[in-house]
Amino acid sequence: MIIFENVSKRFPNGHVGLENINLHMARGEMAFLTGHSGAGKSTLLKLIMLMDRPSNGQVQVGGYRLSQLRRGQIPALRRNIGVVFQDHQLLFDRSVFDNVAIPLMVAGFDFDDIGRRVRAALDMVGLLDREKLNPLSLSGGERQRVGIARALVNRPAVLLADEPTGNLDPDLSADIMKRFEHFNQAGVTVLIATHDLDLVQRMGHRTIRLERGRLVTAGATTGEAVE
Repeated sequence: MIIFENVSKRFPNGHVGLENINLHMARGEMAFLTGHSGAGKSTLLKLIMLMDRPSNGQVQVGGYRLSQLRRGQIPALRRNIGVVFQDHQLLFDRSVFDNVAIPLMVAGFDFDDIGRRVRAALDMVGLLDREKLNPLSLSGGERQRVGIARALVNRPAVLLADEPTGNLDPDLSADIMKRFEHFNQAGVTVLIATHDLDLVQRMGHRTIRLERGRLVTAGATTGEAVE
């Protein structure tokens, strides 16, 4: 599902974000991406989302070689990748429903389909009764769940999360991680960047660790064969 072949990323200022990364994630796998601040976790996720491109090497996602994608093909790729951010990135002048609906509106779904998909996503994260509220009235954990619902509303094959529990207490963090695990059990490939090593160890999934842009350990691959 996700393949990195000799991938390096160097920035114009000379900083090395990633150095010669070789990594395979199988379809339907769940893994944690760990490492110190600046280790390259966010850079790796951005390459998967095609928010940035490698300086060297090849990245494949779902059978697509990203270097070969034309500009017009990028939106289709991104519709198959859900992204959850640490700071939620919600719009506070819109309702919970509207925040979750944004990816579907951009993609041109009709109104009825948007309603069904948004409510199904909110139901999955336990917020169906909050759809009319403004995100400002929600707790931090609830806002994060809105962000997860928005990431899932397109029914993506891949779910990426960048420090999704960084601002949450341990109980809320565990709850969010259990929800990711539930989506993985439904067949979604899940990659979570986090510095919470205690929580990672308790979850018991594969750990991919970066150190100064280099892959230190990639753990064991589980699930189906890589595509």
